[in-house]
Amino acid sequence: MSHDLFLAAKAAMANAYAPYSKFPVGAAIRTTDGRVFSGCNIEVASYPEGWCAETTALGHYIMGGGGEIAEIAVVAERMARITPCGACRQRLAEFAGADAKLHLCDDAGVVETVTMGAMLPYGFEGGILK
Repeated sequence: MSHDLFLAAKAAMANAYAPYSKFPVGAAIRTTDGRVFSGCNIEVASYPEGWCAETTALGHYIMGGGGEIAEIAVVAERMARITPCGACRQRLAEFAGADAKLHLCDDAGVVETVTMGAMLPYGFEGGILK
């Protein structure tokens, strides 16, 4: 089942706007009810400002009504087994539980699966801000 999520991330990567870094990235999120939200990185002239693929996918997820995240796939054109950057790890952890699966991909598919808890064991929790 993770291969179709990889394909959604790879299709999103094809839409990346990365004229400065030349580093296209795609991400896809699947909720427990089966909905898939994808995104690509979008750069702007004030590079490195812009949106990471995971951030764009999260935007689509929120606009689509959210829900419990079951799994996430991330793929980059020029880097096998890419992981989300530190900021995106925290962004994903805001919405995905520690048990959510994170699929690290190469150009052909998933090469490793870890949990969000393993990726960000000491992330900030929103409850402390109340």
